[in-house]
Amino acid sequence: MPSLASTNQSTGEPEDYSYGNWYIDEPTSGGETSQPDRTIPTCQHSFPPSLYHTCLAPLSLATILLLSFLVKRRRLYLGCWHGTFGLPSPLDFLAEESGRLVSVAVFGILFTSLYVLGLDEDPLPFLPISSPASQGYWKTLALLYYPALYYPLIACATVRHRAGYILGCLLSWTHCGVQISYKVECPQTPQVYRYYSLLVSLPLLAGLVLLSLWYPMQLLRSWSGKMAASPEVMKESYYRDYLRHILSGKRSKNSSMVTNSSFPSRFLFYCLSYIYIPQRGFRLPLKLILSATLASITIYQEALLLLVAFVPNLQKVRAGITEEVTYMLAGFGLALSEDKLEVMELVKYYLWALEVCYVSALVLSCLLTLLMLTRSMVTHRANLRAWHCGATLDGCLQPQRQGVSATTIFCWMSFSGYQAAFVCLGLFFQQIIFFFGFVVFTFLVIIPILYGRNLLLFHMLGSMWPFCLTLVLAVILQNLAARWIFLENQAGQQELTNRKALYAITFLLIPINVLVGIMVGICRMVISTLFNIIHFCQLDLSLLPRDVDTLDPGYRTYCYYLKMEVSQSHPAMKAFCFLLLQLPGSRGLDGAQAAPPPNEAEEGIHLLQTKNPARNAIKSKKSRVRWGLAYTLIQNPSLLAFRKKALAGALANGSQPCPPNP
Repeated sequence: MPSLASTNQSTGEPEDYSYGNWYIDEPTSGGETSQPDRTIPTCQHSFPPSLYHTCLAPLSLATILLLSFLVKRRRLYLGCWHGTFGLPSPLDFLAEESGRLVSVAVFGILFTSLYVLGLDEDPLPFLPISSPASQGYWKTLALLYYPALYYPLIACATVRHRAGYILGCLLSWTHCGVQISYKVECPQTPQVYRYYSLLVSLPLLAGLVLLSLWYPMQLLRSWSGKMAASPEVMKESYYRDYLRHILSGKRSKNSSMVTNSSFPSRFLFYCLSYIYIPQRGFRLPLKLILSATLASITIYQEALLLLVAFVPNLQKVRAGITEEVTYMLAGFGLALSEDKLEVMELVKYYLWALEVCYVSALVLSCLLTLLMLTRSMVTHRANLRAWHCGATLDGCLQPQRQGVSATTIFCWMSFSGYQAAFVCLGLFFQQIIFFFGFVVFTFLVIIPILYGRNLLLFHMLGSMWPFCLTLVLAVILQNLAARWIFLENQAGQQELTNRKALYAITFLLIPINVLVGIMVGICRMVISTLFNIIHFCQLDLSLLPRDVDTLDPGYRTYCYYLKMEVSQSHPAMKAFCFLLLQLPGSRGLDGAQAAPPPNEAEEGIHLLQTKNPARNAIKSKKSRVRWGLAYTLIQNPSLLAFRKKALAGALANGSQPCPPNP
């Protein structure tokens, strides 16, 4: 090599370093240099995150202890010092409460914090990380820290005490003020994309702003004496409205739309089956609403990450295309054009088409996932109403024994987490497959047609046209023969005829049908893949056949979740319990004798006058309603075990049962 270099220098031949310049970042001969991205400077917060967490963690712990003391004192009164402090419940997942907005906001805040934690280099700011290898352990610990940090935000609302509203105002204002100041001081970060930290925190900021407005409103209502109705009153009114709607016997509009056989009405009903429209007398359980909230946040966060991780980098590559790309393509044997400028424009156009395919696939994936979620809401309502009436769903797991099992409780607790995880995986798979399909269709069909070059697919189809034409003609021939030759209409019924010709054609077309079967098998594989990835996020739909649908863990979790909801929060059962609690001889939850309201006492006096026909009509109407309620309770399979145990237990001898443990 030294001798070769000296020979070149002696002969005076210019050295050519253009080939090596492809692999080093040096200025080109024209003096054009690729402008590097502007470096984002390190931003220091005026209120460090370590100090923020160091102050908020003890404040959250003190709030929990104070709320525990308030709940214990209010419920036990004089006996509050004889037991341990009870941890305030975040919310009743099995009840129909009115304050769902707070729970949705807090769950959105928590879930967004966990997404931010995934790319954060400092998961626990108040604890220094000794080595990068131990960062995974601290992130695992942070998965338990953030739920405990945001626990008081929702516990302050469920206590329904003025002190709880004051503490909620303090915590929500502190969290909201610090988070907003962080985003105002440092809107740009070097993570993934300069504005990714700001965009990923939008659900968190929206939830904190909502709580910062909700708690002061509740505090003002408590001071002005305009408090909302208690959860017990709200639940009782909902269960009564539900029973009135069920026992009224009114026909819904959907049923009349189904009976109408016109094509526009059936098409409209099919479209409405994918859109959840609230119906009077029914509300989705709180667990389903929280699951839908977590799934929506998952779609937003994953779509944002997929978008900012690919599109800006592709735009940088497209902006940095120079004449050297022609030599690189020539090295691979690709000659797009003899003009270097035209080659540059073509490469930039191809990269732009690739970006359009990626964004189109991402938009389509998000829309289909949202559509499947709304479809799931409709299916959840139909399944719950069917189980409330005592019906058994096709394909759902049948209980091996009556009552609630450990598997049922586990599946009920895991349902919301599984829903978010299935949405995340389903959206990722859809993005990959749709992007690949769009790229193949664009670069093999659309661009060749527009430019009239690289017609590889069309040349392949042109060479295979006799084979494709034979397969198409064979399929058409068999269908026409089956319709017009091998069927005979006799007395309004179709019968098989020309059996010898049928056997002969079947034997002759066996090789052709094998080839047709290969094409149909490919179509079956494509259709099955598309169906499974589109419906992957639906837990109410099994992706396996009916005989083995119990092997689908998502569908199995959903079936057990339904059993838990129906057995523990059946509207008819709870309405019946409220009616029993309102009887004159019933006792309240604290064991005290419940005094009958004045209107019930007057109603009892008037019912003694049996000669009044109007009163008799009212009494007969109430009897029919009670018989309908009793029939509904009897037909519910989840109440069989409880009814038999109650009749065979101590209640049969007239003794009172022991109160259940709280």
